[in-house]
Amino acid sequence: MSQNIAIRTGRDRLRYTMIFEATLLALMVPAGALVFERSHTDIGILAIFLSVKAMLINLLYNWLFDRWDVHNGRIPTERTWQGRTLHAVGFEATLTVTSLPFVMFWLQLNLWQALLTDVVMASFVVVYTMLFTWFYDRAFPVTQPSQQPLPCTIN
Repeated sequence: MSQNIAIRTGRDRLRYTMIFEATLLALMVPAGALVFERSHTDIGILAIFLSVKAMLINLLYNWLFDRWDVHNGRIPTERTWQGRTLHAVGFEATLTVTSLPFVMFWLQLNLWQALLTDVVMASFVVVYTMLFTWFYDRAFPVTQPSQQPLPCTIN
């Protein structure tokens, strides 16, 4: 069955990632500047670095997660909320592990402060990811190949 499920193209994944990150930056930079009492430029540089890193990880992570869905006979754009939660939490965990050292350095935070900051931001982003992906799947559905009709036999 997995051969009959169409998944997103590379171009579609790029569009998803660009819209996702641009919207997230527009939300996070002003909030980060306010919370950390830093300039929009300072937070913006950090945000752009993390955004580029996230985009690269996003492309690979989503491709692998889609392949995992297909391997298990599921259509990626029709994930359940449980599947969407697993997708979003796994993605954020991957980003946390790869972001902590730079966040610690850039904001001059210790590990505990950086981890707490990341948990707060990731909690927002997990919900954002679930909702954004749901809206994206509705706005840009992947057309599935039509099922072959079963042969009709007359006895």
